[in-house]
Amino acid sequence: MKATEAKLLDFLKKSPQFVIPIYQRTYSWTERECLQLWDDILRTGSNDAIAAHFIGSIVYIQKGLYQISGMSPLLVIDGQQRLTTLMLIIEALARNLGETEPVDGFSAKKLRNYYLLNPLEDGERAFKLLLGQTDKQSLLALLQQKPLPTEPSLRIQDNFAFFEEHVRALGLDLAPLCNGLAKLVVVDIALSRDKDNPQLIFESMNSTGRELSQADLIRNFILMGLEPADQTRLYLDHWRPMEVAFGQEAYGIQFDSFMRHYLTFKTGEIPKVKAVYEAFKDHARDPKVQSAGVDSLVNDIHTFADYFCAMALGKEKDKHLAIAFQDLRELKVDVAYPFLLELYQDYANGILPKSDFIQAVRLVEAYVFRRVVCAIPTNSLNKTFATFGRALKKDHYLESIQAHLLNLPSYRRLPGDEEFKRELMVRDLYNFRSRSYWLRRLENHGRNERVPVDEYTIEHIMPQNENLPVKWRESLGPDCQRVWETWLHTLGNLTLTGYNSRYSDHPFIEKRDMEGGFKESPLHLNKELGTLDGWNETKIKQRAERLAFLACDVWRAPNISSEVLASYRPSVPKPEVYTIDDHIHLAENSPVRPLFDAFRKEVLALDPCVTEEFLKLYVAYKAETNFVDVVPQAKRLRLSLNLQFHELSDPKGLAKDVTNIGRWGNGDVEVGLVKLEELPYVMGLVRQAFEKQIGNGFEQ
Repeated sequence: MKATEAKLLDFLKKSPQFVIPIYQRTYSWTERECLQLWDDILRTGSNDAIAAHFIGSIVYIQKGLYQISGMSPLLVIDGQQRLTTLMLIIEALARNLGETEPVDGFSAKKLRNYYLLNPLEDGERAFKLLLGQTDKQSLLALLQQKPLPTEPSLRIQDNFAFFEEHVRALGLDLAPLCNGLAKLVVVDIALSRDKDNPQLIFESMNSTGRELSQADLIRNFILMGLEPADQTRLYLDHWRPMEVAFGQEAYGIQFDSFMRHYLTFKTGEIPKVKAVYEAFKDHARDPKVQSAGVDSLVNDIHTFADYFCAMALGKEKDKHLAIAFQDLRELKVDVAYPFLLELYQDYANGILPKSDFIQAVRLVEAYVFRRVVCAIPTNSLNKTFATFGRALKKDHYLESIQAHLLNLPSYRRLPGDEEFKRELMVRDLYNFRSRSYWLRRLENHGRNERVPVDEYTIEHIMPQNENLPVKWRESLGPDCQRVWETWLHTLGNLTLTGYNSRYSDHPFIEKRDMEGGFKESPLHLNKELGTLDGWNETKIKQRAERLAFLACDVWRAPNISSEVLASYRPSVPKPEVYTIDDHIHLAENSPVRPLFDAFRKEVLALDPCVTEEFLKLYVAYKAETNFVDVVPQAKRLRLSLNLQFHELSDPKGLAKDVTNIGRWGNGDVEVGLVKLEELPYVMGLVRQAFEKQIGNGFEQ
């Protein structure tokens, strides 16, 4: 490797051609990065006291350990974003110069022939910079001053328009821009293919500009070390089709999420959002994955990317599956994708029939929606779906899904019909995160032709106006204020209409009988309203009950026999029963009893799902399994926290690593609790073990 400081324009002038390897990401700078560079250039060019402005490094590969001298293209490892952006600025400046030359060397002809083009070359060799497939034709069209392709690179298109506008805004005062460009400095870093490791160098670069996505890093990791022919083959056969399937915008936003879901399914562990690349490298280095080879790995990613696009990006071709996936997307059930990827694989391979797949998707939807309505914390959902596949019995596929949902304990539970109906009737559904979703699902249930709910607005039958008109107060009765406050935003008082502005605060009878009123409405949600002679608390409750009953059919819970359900429960030998009296150190008059009483009160208050179990040698506190165990001793409580030592945040250093050391209790962390003053801090440690178990420790 050899590094030299160089003026950017001199560097471009001497360079034969820059080629962006196929494994590099697409051009991705946004207006924010463009504006920052533009401001830096003008600031530098307007201030004679500033001799130079450093904009980062250009890292490239060439055959030998030397600087630019030959005509062979330079493969850019780092610096694509800056190079591309500067090409756009120079082209925008050249178009605006006309026949002028505000600064020596800055005529349109010189800018193009020195920095943008190789005028003596033909074909693609005539251009200084060749981008990847998504961006190449758009940049070449701009440099030739031709119309952009039918499907242009959005970033190239938008950023060039940005710079054109800003150059025009300078009017005739172009000298600061020219001077600023002349002062730009880069570090020219040439790598030797034989002596340097481009992958390690690439990962260690801390470049300015837009942060690399996890997907960018993964693509580079896979392709960079391969022979050029293998790079091209894998990119064209697999990676490029994935980029096209996702689309330009979604690829930059969604591909990282897909890789996280893919790795969760493959490994059973949920990578943190910023650690997907590291998790992928661990997966790729697994002996089984390595033995299958890189072709198998990339093909597998491609296959599951297609499944993900079908579910998450609306690319599903089957009509019935597409509708089910749309409902999931509106409910924002992203956490279920690792589980659904496995189901889609089995559906694609003929293991899971389409009808059962659709039912499974609907069960996932019902599970999540019922929990949201019943205000059950969602922090465990990541872990629930990450491990769901372990419960599958693929010879009884759908049945095993139903059984597992019904057997989920406490904080992971699927609310039953009675709980669901009760909460649905009284919940504020107007301010629900996806109110169009649940209204659409209710309206379209049983319809062959779905009603496009987006064409309608939500109508409060009893109006929102807190200053209720007299007729409404008379209709609601003497307790009208309480009725209004209690039922305004609830299921029974909400419907859909195309005449919201016309309805206004009119009395119910007018809303019913006017043109386009409830009587004339084609919507199922309004049929009952067209038959009523008034609206009050009783009517609201009755309608809520009817819709809640319907909701139990829309978001249907599993229905299997108790015998079948029992067969899916693991048989656990009945444990010997112990009580607090079996622990000598917890006797009423013992020194640690007050400490234990205070501790157990705090632990049981963590969540209603926490249970306490006295065992022979310790006391266990569980959510699903033990998260903290207490061994009573003569002068202290010895706590075992069920997590790995490195996972614990313990600024005071109170905990001890007991990994592979024989102790009563579960986990690798031991904490001694000696006095009450330590309890708040110790509970902070205990909470970490609890939250890891229920899923709070995983980023959403």
